[in-house]
Amino acid sequence: MIWPGKMLKQVLGSIFKKPATTRYPFHKKELDMPDRFRGKLLFHPEMCIGCKMCMRDCPANAITIRKIADKEFEADIDLGKCIYCAQCVDICPKKALEATKKFELASLVRGKLKITFKAEPK
Repeated sequence: MIWPGKMLKQVLGSIFKKPATTRYPFHKKELDMPDRFRGKLLFHPEMCIGCKMCMRDCPANAITIRKIADKEFEADIDLGKCIYCAQCVDICPKKALEATKKFELASLVRGKLKITFKAEPK
């Protein structure tokens, strides 16, 4: 048991100390994420060959590749299902998928977590 006098000394001593925590959501500072950090996925439709290896390898079934024209593909990525393992990025032979360093992806609306990457019209 801590004696009241000793406890009072600790309380008064901590009043004048600078807090150890940051006010993160209100005061954001630039975070230096590691090189191999796996954040939000990015799809490059011009590089996709339509092999669908990313779809087959995704353990969460979060990726759907659709053919829209000859040698043109678009991807639907459900960030609500994605577990950010980046297996799809590793398996893609043409590097059409990329893991970015964006990690603040929370949303109150589930539909906003479904992203469609469309091919640019030629």
